[in-house]
Amino acid sequence: MSLGLVRSKKAGVYTAALLASTMMTGLAHAQTTPGATALEEVVVTAQKRSENLQDVPVSIQALGGEKLEQLQVGAFVDYVKYLPSVSFTTSGPGFGQVYMRGVASGGDGNHSGSLPSVGVYLDEQPVTTIQGALDIHVYDIARVEALAGPQGTLYGASSQAGTIRIITNKPTTAGFSAGVDVELNQIDHGGTGHVLEGFVNVPLSDKVAVRLVGWDVRDAGYIDNVAGTRTYTRGDDDPTNDVTINNKARVKDDYNTVYTQGGRAALRIELGDNWVSTPQVMGQVQKTGGL
Repeated sequence: MSLGLVRSKKAGVYTAALLASTMMTGLAHAQTTPGATALEEVVVTAQKRSENLQDVPVSIQALGGEKLEQLQVGAFVDYVKYLPSVSFTTSGPGFGQVYMRGVASGGDGNHSGSLPSVGVYLDEQPVTTIQGALDIHVYDIARVEALAGPQGTLYGASSQAGTIRIITNKPTTAGFSAGVDVELNQIDHGGTGHVLEGFVNVPLSDKVAVRLVGWDVRDAGYIDNVAGTRTYTRGDDDPTNDVTINNKARVKDDYNTVYTQGGRAALRIELGDNWVSTPQVMGQVQKTGGL
């Protein structure tokens, strides 16, 4: 459990919900030799199978779970800035437009426009829309992979310039484990926020395990919505035809707060020596004040 202060985050307007179904992925582990410095072997699943990062014949960057924790990654804008081949634009939490190698689709973010040129996946589930990539809260994540270059063969549409993959930690029958992270924060001359996250891994038998993850996050606001009026005129000389509106119902200090709540539930079933099924469901709701 940790308690600390962190820097402020940007805010915007959007709501997102998601259901995902996943298959098994590899894990990263360390290999040590007596008297020698430990070298970490990073295992990725960029080609739909577990491979050493150094053996994958594609351009790829990977941020492991430990690195994500060190960087205090909690959202899309937190991890994407650490991927050298990736650039992005965003108007706030909810969606982000992602670009790799300078390739753009020419879309304007309108739902009648073209699809993005970079696909984003949560495990094996695409979370890319015409608007952009859904802002999935990053917690209990094994790693984030960035695959530069065309990936349409394995990842289909919206992968012309590359693909970003968010790989979750999977249930394990190795033993019970659980964790909770708590954080309080405050913005200078702004509001207060909090982060409450937790996970639990429970083996139900030697071949079945379940993993539950949940989060409740409040990003503090720092923009005041001040009282004001606006008058609409009909263009004639009669002022009685003018209409004046006000924002009285929305006047509030630190208006641009962001509430993010969600969770994941995953089940691991070992069907045989070479077969593992890992169905997963995930949902998230994000409520934001202000633009």
